[in-house]
Order: sequence, then structure tokens, then C-alpha cells
Amino acid sequence: MKKFNVIVSSILLLAIAGHGGYRWVRYEMLDASTIIFGCIALSYLLNSITWGDYEGGKYSESDELDKHIKTQSARIGYYALMVLSAAVLFLSEGVTALNDIQNIPLAVVVGLTFIVAPITEFFYSRKFR
Repeated sequence: MKKFNVIVSSILLLAIAGHGGYRWVRYEMLDASTIIFGCIALSYLLNSITWGDYEGGKYSESDELDKHIKTQSARIGYYALMVLSAAVLFLSEGVTALNDIQNIPLAVVVGLTFIVAPITEFFYSRKFR
């Protein structure tokens, strides 16, 4: 089943990338939908390779290694997303001063990356106290 999932998700990713590449070469444009669906297809492929399932690992409560992998990768992924979103903001705006930023929705998203984990940890810790 893992091999089937990898093959199907690879075909999906190649189809989306091919379509996006064609539109880029032919019409000189890159759609947001191509980027988003390409990222979703890539996540399916990576989940299929890592866990053998499109949706990621389904581990039992006794499987400590899988829990550890999920926990650590979630924390690392969160901080990587924080850094990458800030990089996209500053590179897309071409500015270094925060007051010169014009893309307010993206600035809000970057700001949210700093508070989502602490807020989540706060409410989750209240569940156990």
C-alpha cells in the first residue's frame, strides 16, 4: 500500500508541477492555486514516503518513537514556518524597516506565527491543571 500511495502522490505532484510549468512558460504567470495545490501534493508525497499514508502517521499510544518524531518535527516545523514567513514578508516587500511594509495581511500572519504556539500551550496546559 505504501508503494501505491507514493506512486499516486508522485503522479499528482508531477501533474500539478507540469501544469504550473506550462502556464508559466506559455502565459508567463504563476498562479497561487498552483503553488497551494503543489504544496498539498508535496505534503501527500512526503507523508506517503515517511508514514505510508497520505494523512501522516497513525500510531498507537504505545509507539513512543512515532510520538517523539511527531512532537519534535512539529516544533521544528513551527519555528521554520515562523522564519520562512518573515523572510517572505521582507523579501516580497523589499524593505528592512517595519514601518515601510505595505502588505498588512502578510504582516499579520507573521505576527501570528509568534503567538500561536504560546497561546496553544497556554490553553492546552489549562486542560491538565
